Amino acid sequence: MDDKLLMDFSIAGLGLTILLISGDMLVRGAVNLSLRVGLPPLIVGLTIVSFGTSAPELLIAIEAIDDNAAGLALGNVVGSNTANILLVLGIPALLAGLHTSHCKTKHEYLIMMFASVVFIGLCFVGPLIWWHGLILLTILAFYLGSTFLSARRHTISAACPSEDQKIADLEGADPNLPYWRISFYLVLGLIGLPLGADLLVDSSISLARDLGISEVVIGLTLVAIGTSLPELATTVVAALRRHADVALGNVIGSNIFNILGIIGIATLIGPIPVASGFLHLDLWIMLGASMLLFPFVFFKQDITRVWGFALTVLYGVYLFTVLA
Repeated sequence: MDDKLLMDFSIAGLGLTILLISGDMLVRGAVNLSLRVGLPPLIVGLTIVSFGTSAPELLIAIEAIDDNAAGLALGNVVGSNTANILLVLGIPALLAGLHTSHCKTKHEYLIMMFASVVFIGLCFVGPLIWWHGLILLTILAFYLGSTFLSARRHTISAACPSEDQKIADLEGADPNLPYWRISFYLVLGLIGLPLGADLLVDSSISLARDLGISEVVIGLTLVAIGTSLPELATTVVAALRRHADVALGNVIGSNIFNILGIIGIATLIGPIPVASGFLHLDLWIMLGASMLLFPFVFFKQDITRVWGFALTVLYGVYLFTVLA
């Protein structure tokens, strides 16, 4: 490996590290600030946590569009959604199994599938521009509204635990956290996110040129896996502790926000061209991976070690196909 390639990988790793740490700091600060000012944990979970955990992907998308590498933004979202299902669920299930049979995620799963189909349809009439984004953001608004109303009627199914447990599930939640620490988290997050995104996007573009591949492939692989690492780490730990029943709901929710929120906002920044490879392969792989969740959602099946092995192998085959 020559010096320039090594330097690009090092800068990409540094940018990704800064991005993930800053995203975590921003979520912690926003969650605790919201709890300190009296917002219900439910509202915090549905909005601030969901959007905050998507902040790294959103900053990458905006930075990529500004750097005329919009394919990186699209590749990151499509690649992350595929990785969330095949890798983030596959590896923990392979290690310890995921007991998802009692999760109630039918409503959210149907929203995810609907969002995926609409997104694919818009890609076929691409490039994705502002009015496509408005369609996606409108669906997101209806999703959040319907979820909130369901929660008010005590029929929420966005996650497996009861609402009484949500306060314990919010990242870094502490209603008594001092304001100076909240401010510290927020400042670190707001400074680090654009810095990390800038380093990661610039180094990814350079890597693509060094390796003779497109920014799209870098987005589908390196960047997508990198931005999925927090979800993967959380799910692995939960699986090993036999508390992985929330994994399915979290993955579905993340995929919904990736499509509707990140692409929706990114198109307001600039157009996103859709390469032919997306239309012929990657979008259908994403949709197919989503369809694999059907028996676990509707037939109350656990994601066993056998299924975990199958999902992980499928992701390996997909990576090989993309890189080849």
